[in-house]
Amino acid sequence: MAAPTMHSAPSNPGVDAQPAVRNVLFIMCDQLRADYLSLYGGAIPTPNLERLARRGVRFDRAYVNSGVCGPSRMSYYTGRYPVSHRVTWNRVPLPIDERTLGHYLADAGRSLRLLGKTHFVPDRAGAEVAGCQMDARGRVLFNEGGFDPIERYDGHFEPQAGSAYRQYLIEHGYRSDTPWTDFVIGSRATDGSVASGWLMRNAALPAQVRAEHSETAYLTQRAIDFIEAQGETPWALHLSYIKPHWPAKAPAPYHAMFGPDDCAVPVRSAAERTDPHPVFGAYQRLEESQSFARDEVWRTVRPVVMGLVRQIDDELGRLFDRLEALGRFKDTLILFTSDHGDLAGDHWLGEKEYFYEPVLRVPLVVVDPSAQALAMRGQSSRQFVECVDVLPTILESLGIAIPEHRVEGHSLLRLTRQQALGPPWRDCVFAQLDYAYREARLFLGREPDACNGFMVRDERFKFIWWQGYRPQLFDLQQDPSELDDRGADPSLAPLRAAMQARLFEWLVARRSRVTESHAQVCSRTHAHERMMGILIGRW
Repeated sequence: MAAPTMHSAPSNPGVDAQPAVRNVLFIMCDQLRADYLSLYGGAIPTPNLERLARRGVRFDRAYVNSGVCGPSRMSYYTGRYPVSHRVTWNRVPLPIDERTLGHYLADAGRSLRLLGKTHFVPDRAGAEVAGCQMDARGRVLFNEGGFDPIERYDGHFEPQAGSAYRQYLIEHGYRSDTPWTDFVIGSRATDGSVASGWLMRNAALPAQVRAEHSETAYLTQRAIDFIEAQGETPWALHLSYIKPHWPAKAPAPYHAMFGPDDCAVPVRSAAERTDPHPVFGAYQRLEESQSFARDEVWRTVRPVVMGLVRQIDDELGRLFDRLEALGRFKDTLILFTSDHGDLAGDHWLGEKEYFYEPVLRVPLVVVDPSAQALAMRGQSSRQFVECVDVLPTILESLGIAIPEHRVEGHSLLRLTRQQALGPPWRDCVFAQLDYAYREARLFLGREPDACNGFMVRDERFKFIWWQGYRPQLFDLQQDPSELDDRGADPSLAPLRAAMQARLFEWLVARRSRVTESHAQVCSRTHAHERMMGILIGRW
């Protein structure tokens, strides 16, 4: 069966007559897998995230709906799956008819401020066709996907000449035509030349930027400054770090905090390289996969990523200290998560994208200041949750109606507040991959419209449907590392058929009618006689 439609239970009228949540702090990292963190039993000490989790709920089975930055982030921001919002790859414009969290908050008289990355691209062609006329405020919302930027900083490239972070670097003594390239991701080689962070062989060298001037510290300080400036005025902020995403380059002392012996060995087997599934085989041929298949590469890069993660936790400690001093924990909904995970050699792959657990399973901590959430504080939840759940969680916390004809996620307040009413919670999660933009498509000789993959993962099995190829199937109970693909096992044909049927039921249940609400549909159901005097089929 398809995952049921969820409705949040009504709040107890005797508690929180006024919403407990006045402010929202939505923190996102880029390319951070859950199992790296000590919060989830990993090797990187994350005491400040553990401190945050003691105030809220740690979700142990939180999944993104795509292992790619752009589509995943648009699912967070719209509350809709990629197949619905139609952003299936990076830098694909979000169609003009889609609405984001920022739009919903603007409709309610609120503003969603931004510090950091969104990967949003506006649908300029759609706006031109529609002949849209915008005032200054509308133009900002259109260009920034509903966000009101304090500073948008997508990272991963040399900032534009007038960008705030570039000016900040220059003002702090990093004088260069390309300060990000030379200092933030640049190191000094033994011969005195700049060693580029784009080359993974240079990862272990310290960045030339000081830790307090790095991207992570800079964004944290800007967030602290913003929150302090608000006083008692309600605010909503998306703090979106670009790390630990590549380039893997950390400032001292974080570059040397961990070594190869601190890293988990990549999860992979020789059998995965023998007659692999065609799409899996194509991904193994990508340059980053070929690199990470070499032990020297993951042993060089993984420790640096660990250092970058530790720096994020340290900077979050600074932020949490200020929230506590300002008394903001008592009235701020806080969400910490990531847009997707990472592979770094697992399954002989580099980067992310595929449907393996290290890519799709992400950290998620939700701190709900409501008195109704008291019993769940410091607890963990093993319920399946998805990134599409963040938007309705924020809306409900602020008392803003959730547009159920559009939004496909479910408010997590039902779990943080242990609300018993309503249908059963979901028992599976879904994800999508469109590899049309990748060299893997060329390896396979596929056309751009023939590169779709969909996944459904339930309590025991993960089923992956590939357009034009046989499916993949993993028994996560017997094979939690996903090393044994049972997609061609004839004895499991009935199970694969059942999983495919479930995937199909989910697909046909997507919210495709977005121009009228459920209430409008109900008001016009069998209303042609009453509304327009039209008589159809009467004798």
